[in-house]
Amino acid sequence: MLVEWLLVLIVLFASSLVAVLGLIIVHLYASNLAFLQQTPRSIWLSIAGGISVAYVFIHILPELSDWQESIKAAAGEAAAFLEYHAYLIALASLTLYYGIQKLALASRHQQRARGEPEEPSAAVFWLHIASFAIYNGLIGYLLLHRAVGGLRSLTVFAFAMGVHFLVTDHGLREQFQRRYLNLGRYLLSFAVVAGWLIGIWVDVPDPFLSVLFAFLAGGVVLNVLKEELPEERESRFWAFLLGAVLYSLVLIAL
Repeated sequence: MLVEWLLVLIVLFASSLVAVLGLIIVHLYASNLAFLQQTPRSIWLSIAGGISVAYVFIHILPELSDWQESIKAAAGEAAAFLEYHAYLIALASLTLYYGIQKLALASRHQQRARGEPEEPSAAVFWLHIASFAIYNGLIGYLLLHRAVGGLRSLTVFAFAMGVHFLVTDHGLREQFQRRYLNLGRYLLSFAVVAGWLIGIWVDVPDPFLSVLFAFLAGGVVLNVLKEELPEERESRFWAFLLGAVLYSLVLIAL
């Protein structure tokens, strides 16, 4: 019995570690993928955006619905108004990342008005890196939770987050250029490892786990759409739709 338990732990550790290494590789080497750096926007980035959003709507949001009962039980009757607690967290996350993006745009406009390079200020850069470090750390932490659910659960989560990292990495690199390439991508890679290491030692109850997934859901949706919608990106709707439909079918089949 002890041997079987140890084998399970080794498999969980090894499979989640492979996923962590895969996500790190995306951050470190995505900038070398020349076919992603083009206008109109690469169809692969739009497909990646569709895949990550499909994961949110097909896997994460239904789980949040299932977790509402445990949240209500933990909060007690006096906090019954928190029945939609997880969805409020998702909304708060979406709003937070929208606000951070607006700060970056405002900083670029100020730089342009002063006749300086259109790169956001150092303060805005560090705000972005700090917020995305939390985001990446959260993903690293949740890898272990998905691993506990089985190799299939881990694989579909890690793949969705890996292609999502292609989208966020491309956006951050466009905004912050050398700052991101020289420092930002390394800090975000470390954040994934840090989150995974925390996950090894810290286990949270379902109500709090639902908060983490809700925060991730809101962030994924906003960070995909902010890259797809600007007119100057010349994104292809059909590619986004293709990614969303195909990955939805895969998730439903699994």
